[in-house]
Amino acid sequence: MVQDFLKTTVLAASLLLSSLPPAAAGPHLDALRQRGVLKCGTSEGTPGITMPDREGNWTGIYADLCRAIAAAVLGDATKVDFVPTTTVTRFTALQSGEIDVLSRTATVTLTREAQLGLRFAPIWFYDGQAIIVPRKLGVTSAKQLSGATVCIQQGSTSELNLSEYFRTHGMTFSPVTVATLDAVEDAFFSGRCDAYSNDSTPLIGMRLKAERPDDYALLPERLSKEPTALAIRKGDEQFYDVVRWVVFALMEAEEMGVTSANAAELAINGPPALKRLLGSEPGLGKALGLDERWVARMIAAVGNYGEIFERNLGKGSRIGLDRGQNDLWTRGGQIYALPLR
Repeated sequence: MVQDFLKTTVLAASLLLSSLPPAAAGPHLDALRQRGVLKCGTSEGTPGITMPDREGNWTGIYADLCRAIAAAVLGDATKVDFVPTTTVTRFTALQSGEIDVLSRTATVTLTREAQLGLRFAPIWFYDGQAIIVPRKLGVTSAKQLSGATVCIQQGSTSELNLSEYFRTHGMTFSPVTVATLDAVEDAFFSGRCDAYSNDSTPLIGMRLKAERPDDYALLPERLSKEPTALAIRKGDEQFYDVVRWVVFALMEAEEMGVTSANAAELAINGPPALKRLLGSEPGLGKALGLDERWVARMIAAVGNYGEIFERNLGKGSRIGLDRGQNDLWTRGGQIYALPLR
């Protein structure tokens, strides 16, 4: 009798939830739909992360994430206006409404989320702060840099991390703080500083810009954890929910073997879980206030998380990274999607 009661209760709850309409669009989501274009804040140009190519088309893992959001919300992955920001202007551009999302290397920290009025989406890329030096210095470890001058970009977490690392190891350094990405790279390449510290992946990309990339070496130490994620303004829970589940859907698609090449076929002939993910069986779209085909449309446009990573940062790209922490949890990484059901 108890089991019958529980079954009846669960069934009634399921029917009630399925009959509820999606939440009314919040102010950010409503304005975005009326405008018809997602304003995506990017970096000034970081290879593999967000960077325009020679034709002015933005590439990188965070550029593709913006395209995925546009595909989900606006029905078209091309409806994105990429807006370059610096480390100094990136958060004010988001706070002021100049951009809808900040999609570049922004480390998730307590103070940024608690004090700046931001909401971070799930971690999109795991990195760590590193140091690059000219090989001619003969330096093979960060612990050999006591007394060095180190270039740092203004407005980043790098200076605090660097200070803490040097104090911890009883060393000193002289910071050279520069406002823009181009300026800090010019300062380093011109010899104004002995070393340059930033997240390791942007440093790898910067190294490729040098006339002789092999003249520069990334030191082995990682000074900090740098989990990065897309950020939006607080104040629109529905938009936050959409962005959050866009990220998880791209991860889940890779775990379930859904790619840009097979998504259309699996939506028709796949198992129930894939039909639900790809919108053949309703529910996920209605819950977010989207149409049911939002995931299928994203995957067709940009691929799953693994495809995005490999295209922009993987072994076949100019950056040449291993997946490492950014591999699926089933393969020893930290990419783990919450259940889409």
